[in-house]
Amino acid sequence: MTEKRDIMKKAGMILVIGAAVISYYAVPSVRVTINQVFKMFASGDFGVVKDFIASWGVYAAAISFLLMIFQSVAAPLPAFLLTFANANLFGWWQGAILSWTSAMAGAAVCFYIARVLGRDAAERLTSKTGLKQIDTFFEKHGKNTVLICRLLPFVSFDLVSYGAGLTSMSFGSFFLATGIGQLPATIVYSYVGGMLTGGTRLFVTGLLILFALSALIVMARRIYVERQMKKGGR
Repeated sequence: MTEKRDIMKKAGMILVIGAAVISYYAVPSVRVTINQVFKMFASGDFGVVKDFIASWGVYAAAISFLLMIFQSVAAPLPAFLLTFANANLFGWWQGAILSWTSAMAGAAVCFYIARVLGRDAAERLTSKTGLKQIDTFFEKHGKNTVLICRLLPFVSFDLVSYGAGLTSMSFGSFFLATGIGQLPATIVYSYVGGMLTGGTRLFVTGLLILFALSALIVMARRIYVERQMKKGGR
């Protein structure tokens, strides 16, 4: 019975993904919109993201929610751009609620994609190297990995979600750790995002990018040193 349910889940998820891919290639308006979304994220300008969301009028919040899920699945698009835009459009605390709930939904989707479709699908949507780095975190910290990584802004939110789905960790534990760990960063980004305008926006965005790159270098060096120590201990 369990095996049959797993097969049905896998078939259902494949059908959904297949329908999305077919829509992209078969429906011109869908393809244009998706390409616009990728271009928007690639710009690195939260103002562009804000204008795109605002253009949907009364549906702006719903579009932002869907964009957060989309960027989670299509890792590693920058989620902080959406958080900044939400705060600027809806006010910092309303934007924080929207960003937090939509990020939770995106994390759940990534978790179940990995849990149902397995490692090959997760690697295609992210990267083999990135997942290996998350595996290292799980080997070292176990179930505490999700909470620890959510509190570290330089660790990919989406990679952790996919990585957790490949472990034996229960969804409940994953969801709770994600909710607690993601809340501080969401509040800070939303508060800052609510005040961003003009030159300040560019300055803060530049600082975030610099911080992220510096943190990635430190993390990569740390993993390299740990691997070298393991080799030396053999």
